[in-house]
Amino acid sequence: MTAPHDHRRLGRALGLFGTDPLIGAGLPYWLPDGATVRHALEEYIRAEERRASYRHVYSPVLGKRELYEISGHWSHYSDDMFPPLDLDGEQIVLRPGLCPHHALIFRSRSRSHRELPYRMAELGGMYRFELSGVLGGLNRVRAIQLNDAHVFCTLEQAADEARGALEMIRRAHRALGITPARYRLSLPGPGGKYVAAPELWRRSTALLTEVLEHSGLPYEPAEGEAAFYGPKIDVQVADGAGRESTLSTVQIDFHQPERFALHYIGADGARHRPVMVHRSVIGSVERAVAHLVERTGGAFPPWLAPTQLVALPVSDAELPHAEALVRRCTELGLRADVAAPDRGSLGARIRTARLVPYQAVLGPRETSAGLVALRLRDGRRLAPRPTDELLARLVARAAAHGPELWSDV
Repeated sequence: MTAPHDHRRLGRALGLFGTDPLIGAGLPYWLPDGATVRHALEEYIRAEERRASYRHVYSPVLGKRELYEISGHWSHYSDDMFPPLDLDGEQIVLRPGLCPHHALIFRSRSRSHRELPYRMAELGGMYRFELSGVLGGLNRVRAIQLNDAHVFCTLEQAADEARGALEMIRRAHRALGITPARYRLSLPGPGGKYVAAPELWRRSTALLTEVLEHSGLPYEPAEGEAAFYGPKIDVQVADGAGRESTLSTVQIDFHQPERFALHYIGADGARHRPVMVHRSVIGSVERAVAHLVERTGGAFPPWLAPTQLVALPVSDAELPHAEALVRRCTELGLRADVAAPDRGSLGARIRTARLVPYQAVLGPRETSAGLVALRLRDGRRLAPRPTDELLARLVARAAAHGPELWSDV
């Protein structure tokens, strides 16, 4: 049996990320190839959110302690927050989540029922004071880039919005080639620091149960795994050793709209309280990349790979053709590189590029005929094709955002 991949070791070996004690524990930095993967993942999510009518915002990573007292984080979650900073007589806190900021953005002006559901999304930073003993690579970090979104809607719209969020999660997992280990309905447990509002818990649990039942997905209730303000659907993934972590979530929240006195103007001209649906398609970027590295061993889906195509001239005579091919790839938005003959024999260069999805071999016959012979990462060899035809196929394959290397359709 093949040993499971360790993303901490492999991530460094592949030049994806690193750490330094002068920066601090749980604070990894991203190297160029890792930053490329992260950027491609973030752009995919933003594009999916735009298609689903989300509006993107930016909000600061700091907030006054009072903000988190109102949201309930301070009384229920402060053990996981960094200590406040004293600035000009006020206590400022590194945020542990984006929801309080988004609630304030929603209430920044009067909202009509015609605007609902109002879908707000952000890929934003947040900070959690994880104990040093649980930190590890990208899976548990102190500075987190979260794919977060909040939908402000009517009670009648909440279940549909949660269902739509769950479908977005399923599409993203298909694009990434991720198979969830299980779906979990995370509920409160005894002794936890939960908001004392039994009726709100009952309503949100009933709605999420309805969403799961309607989806036809098998799920398991899990006590003690809820957020402090409400239950959630957690999509669990497992690494090669069988260890589970939460990658994606959907939550229905009656608590924070009440705490922040959120309202919209209904068709009757009166004020009504919205429901807040929390939704994260890929969770933290760090954890998503860690899972992908461990699952794929660095053989990312073609649309996500740091280098999508490597040009392999057989000799120096084909080097200008390889360089021209890479320039053409760059013009088309593909990430490409040349592995010149001075890097070793053709076989050695092919082995070095084993994680690159597409290897374009350029020999005398191909260059004289304007063709490219493509080798796929999985060992398949395609018949030589005209350069423009081949690159059009690769661009379409990348734009399809799927895990497959090639399609004959």
